[in-house]
Amino acid sequence: MMTAEQIVTAHKANIETLFGLTGLAFEGVEKLIELNTQVAKAAMTEASQTIQAALSVKDAQELMALQAGLLQPAAEKAAAYSRHVYEIAASTGAEVNRVAETTAADAQAKFMSVVDTAVKNAPAGTENAVALVKSAVAAASNAFESVQKAGKQAAEVAEANFQALSTTAVRATKSKKA
Repeated sequence: MMTAEQIVTAHKANIETLFGLTGLAFEGVEKLIELNTQVAKAAMTEASQTIQAALSVKDAQELMALQAGLLQPAAEKAAAYSRHVYEIAASTGAEVNRVAETTAADAQAKFMSVVDTAVKNAPAGTENAVALVKSAVAAASNAFESVQKAGKQAAEVAEANFQALSTTAVRATKSKKA
């Protein structure tokens, strides 16, 4: 059984973790807002320059050349923007996962401590039940670790696919331009 002091301490730790995760989420949102502000400012400047260039065009051929010259940089900028968004999301997610793993490890250690205490104080003749509980705890721990590993592998595959897709998109615009 947990004492009132232990319960209060556990709740304080949970609240600190919650506020820490909330802070991480806000940091991620702040980074996205900053990125979007930079992109919007750059887009306004580029739009102004493009309009000025379009207004100074003398014939259709020059207009077509201007349009073709804008295609590749636009694709590269879109790919770069996507990479930045992905990096912000990935770094925020990685930090949240790190906190979650640490919290889960602490919770597991505390639970194992409770199980060990219960085992030490178990009445004689309950060895089979104790072994069953220990086995169930070990199986749950192994399953949790497997899910964590699978999640990390899935994130790595997703990142590799995203990078390959970005690179392919930029190359495609370069080949259309040529």
